[in-house]
Amino acid sequence: MKRSSKAENVLAQINRGAKLGDLRKIASEIKKDHELALELWSTGEFLPRQLAILIMDKKQLSQKLIDKLDNNIRQHNDGEKLQLIDWLMANQLSKDKKTISLMESWENSPSSLQRRVFWYYQARLRWVGQTPPPNTEELLSKIEIRIEKEVPEVQWAMNYTTAQIGIFEEKYRSRCIELGERTGLYKDEIVAKNCTPNYLPKLIAIQVDKLKK
Repeated sequence: MKRSSKAENVLAQINRGAKLGDLRKIASEIKKDHELALELWSTGEFLPRQLAILIMDKKQLSQKLIDKLDNNIRQHNDGEKLQLIDWLMANQLSKDKKTISLMESWENSPSSLQRRVFWYYQARLRWVGQTPPPNTEELLSKIEIRIEKEVPEVQWAMNYTTAQIGIFEEKYRSRCIELGERTGLYKDEIVAKNCTPNYLPKLIAIQVDKLKK
């Protein structure tokens, strides 16, 4: 597909060493340009797709288009794949009532990436500083049943949601810690110095201690 001169100019600004800050700067200059975003997305390359996400028009993100983006994202390696879907959630899907409604319908989606977004969004609702939604008991009960059977990318998001519940909702804290102890998920994970572990008992303890300071 022949690219527009605008797309070629933008691509010329992106090189393999570009950082997220560079992409955000370019995006702030472009602002919103859905057609350009789709052109950049069509390159199939990671950095242009990250930039594309920043300049998409969230009003045009239908379930059909999201499914297409989802299928495209699966072509990337695991690291890029998760960065792209999480980037899409944070920068677009969580910004509009229509797409929020779509995310909330993905709990049992056949797409593991969309299930990940469902759970990650539930976690996000708890650490952005607002009163937790009233669905904690329901979520926690489902996590206790399903987390060990889920694929890794969804399992991580469920675990993260559990952590946020344990951190911000004290009455569920011991239950969240017990879930981590029972499943043993991430217990043997090796984490870099100054990085927070994913093992629930440790993760919750560290973050609760930070909140007290």
